[in-house]
Amino acid sequence: MRPNIIFYFTDQQRWDTVNRQVMPNLTALADEGVEFENSFTCQPVCGPARACLQTGVYATQNGSFVNGIPLTDEIKPLAEYFNEAGYETAYVGKWHLASDRFPGVGFHCETSAIPEEKRGGYRDFWRAADVLEFTSHGYDGYVFDGENRKIEFKGYRADCINDFALEYLEQKTSAKPFFMFVSHIEPHHQNDRHRYEGPVDTVENYRNYPLPDDLTFLKGDYKEMYPDYIAAINRIDENVGRLVKKLKEKGLYDNTVIIYTSDHGSHFKTRNAEYKRCCHDSAVHTPLIISGGAFTGGKKDGRLVSLIDLPPTLLELAGIEVPDGYMGISLPGQMKNGQERDCVFIQISESQCGRAVRTKKYKYSVKAPTATGVLISSSPVYAEDFLYDLENDPCEKVNLVKDPCYAGVRNEMKKLLIREMLNAGEKKPLILPAVFSRRH
Repeated sequence: MRPNIIFYFTDQQRWDTVNRQVMPNLTALADEGVEFENSFTCQPVCGPARACLQTGVYATQNGSFVNGIPLTDEIKPLAEYFNEAGYETAYVGKWHLASDRFPGVGFHCETSAIPEEKRGGYRDFWRAADVLEFTSHGYDGYVFDGENRKIEFKGYRADCINDFALEYLEQKTSAKPFFMFVSHIEPHHQNDRHRYEGPVDTVENYRNYPLPDDLTFLKGDYKEMYPDYIAAINRIDENVGRLVKKLKEKGLYDNTVIIYTSDHGSHFKTRNAEYKRCCHDSAVHTPLIISGGAFTGGKKDGRLVSLIDLPPTLLELAGIEVPDGYMGISLPGQMKNGQERDCVFIQISESQCGRAVRTKKYKYSVKAPTATGVLISSSPVYAEDFLYDLENDPCEKVNLVKDPCYAGVRNEMKKLLIREMLNAGEKKPLILPAVFSRRH
C-alpha cells in the first residue's frame, strides 16, 4: 500500500530548537523515526527555498532566486508527479511562489487569491495565502480556499493553519493516498511589526530560556526576541501533536510518513541587519525529522543533508520515479546504498550574491563584488568571504579566510565549491582571494 505523506514545514527555525522541553511531540516522532542532525538549506530565504522544494532544482536553475519571482511554468512541479501517480494533493499555509514583484511584470496576489494555474499543481485541497505575513499577524488573518473564497481565521496563526490541515484529514473520504504540504510561517518574524510573535499565554515561560552559544558573542536582538521565538516553536509542536492525534483517530497514522523541516534558520541580526541570507549555520542549519515508512527506530543520523534532497525523497517514498534533472539525492536511496554527501551547496541571494559549501569539517563562502544579490542570480567573479574550521570553532567565531595555515584547506574548499557550482549549471567563476579579514 502506498503511504500517505505529510510535509510539515516551518519558517526560519533553527536546528537546535528541537528538544524535549520545547518540542516534546516532535521529539516523540523522532523517537519513532530518524532525526537528521546535519540538515542544511540550499537557499536561506523564503521564496527561493520553497521554489527548490517544488521543482527539485537549485534556485538559479528554476529562476526564483529571490523573493517575488513566481514558480516557473517550464518545470513540472512536485505536486504534479503525485497527481499523475494517483495521489490526492493538498496545500495549507504560506505559498510565496505566485506574485511577481519585478518591474514591468507587476502580477500581485500577496493579499488576494492565488489563481489555480499558479498553485504548483496542488489540486484537491487548498487553504493558502501567497504571502501569509501580509494576510495575517501572530493572531488572526485570512487565507483562500480552492474556489478563491476568503477564509478568515481567529486565534493564534499556527493553530489556525494546523486546523486547516486537520480539516483536510477530517473531510477526506476517498481511498486514494494523499500528499499534504503544511506550510507554517511560524516562527518567522512578523515583517510589518519587525518582531517575533509568540503566543501571549506562553511567552513568559521562556523569558529566561538559555540563548544559543553562536549568538551571544555578537550583537543582535536575541535577548528581546528569543522568548517569542521559542514560544512560537513550542506552539508549532503542540500542533504537531494535534496532527498526529487526528491521524491516529482516522486510522491513517500507521501508513503515513511525516517529514518535518524548515526553510532556513535565524541568526537574530548577528551576521547582518536581519535574520537570514548568510552562510552561517545559525541561518542555514535546519531541523529534519522523518517518521514512518523506512524511517524507523529512533535513530540519529549524522550525514549531511540538503533541502534539495527532499524532493527526490518525497517521490521515492511514494514509489514515483525521480526525474533525471533533480539535483538532490534521495535519502532512502542514500541509506539503502550506503551513500553520503561530502558537502552541501548553498546559494545566497538578496543580501548578497554569494555561494557557500559546507563539509562536516569546514565552511567556505564567497561573495560577488556587487552591492546586493537582488538583481543578479550569479556572477562571473567572486571574492573569498569566510572560512571556518567547524570542528574547532562550531560557533563560527574566527574567520580563517586569510590565515596562511589554512591555505591548503581554502584551496580544496574552493575546488569543491566550483565543482558544486558547475553541477548546478553555473559557469566556472573566477574566485579572488580575500582582500581583508573579517572577524565574524
